[in-house]
Amino acid sequence: MSFEIKLPLFEGPFDLLLFFIERDELDIHDIPIFQITNEFMGYLRQLEQLNIEVASDFILTAATLMRIKAKMLLPRTEKDEEGNEIDPRQELVQHLLEYRKYKAVLGDLGQMEDTRLAQENRGNVHEELQQIANANHFEYELQDLSLYKLMRVFDKVMHRFEEEQNRPKHTVLTYPYTIEDQREYISRVLEEKNQIAFSEIISAFPDKIGMIFNFLAILDMLQLNLIGIEVGEGFNDFVITKAEGQAAQVTQLILE
Repeated sequence: MSFEIKLPLFEGPFDLLLFFIERDELDIHDIPIFQITNEFMGYLRQLEQLNIEVASDFILTAATLMRIKAKMLLPRTEKDEEGNEIDPRQELVQHLLEYRKYKAVLGDLGQMEDTRLAQENRGNVHEELQQIANANHFEYELQDLSLYKLMRVFDKVMHRFEEEQNRPKHTVLTYPYTIEDQREYISRVLEEKNQIAFSEIISAFPDKIGMIFNFLAILDMLQLNLIGIEVGEGFNDFVITKAEGQAAQVTQLILE
């Protein structure tokens, strides 16, 4: 017996985000960034598990969502000319509104295309093109070919190929980190010894990406009141402490 898993395909990352917003009836002007980011990353993980290549624009949008999520956890310091705080989601919302506006027109354009294709083609197109070419003193190149024309086309193709080969290429690297995994790691350590210094976490995950994911996990746990922070005087370090009261119960449920 065999089974088949099917995932909905989307034309781009904004198409996927609009699907989540419309499905859950969310306010596009006040997007719950934590929920939408988790669902977006969950979709990408499903594609990776099925060995489906994730397009670069999806990866870029995922990084943008993670950046907005991190900014939402921090105190807002950016302000506009009138002194109002700038919402980190503002640029994303504008892009989504523009994408939704153009997407709404696609149905009408598709219907116009079907109507045009159903019409009969004119039978004198070849003669009219020849008349236009003669009137403007240029050759109607589709009428005949020559060795010179072929060489010109070949030269253009080779020039374009050389430009493509010399164009900068970007390599996307994947790292074995998720915020959820780092949250579980920090919670397990706190269950064992009640506190841990941030420098110890850096020693356990010394690469730059590991440091970023651990820092985001700490911010996320602080937002949920799952941990506490103690800052020592004179040291460029801080200590993460075990949560107390109701927060400790929530942490225990996460570990279970």
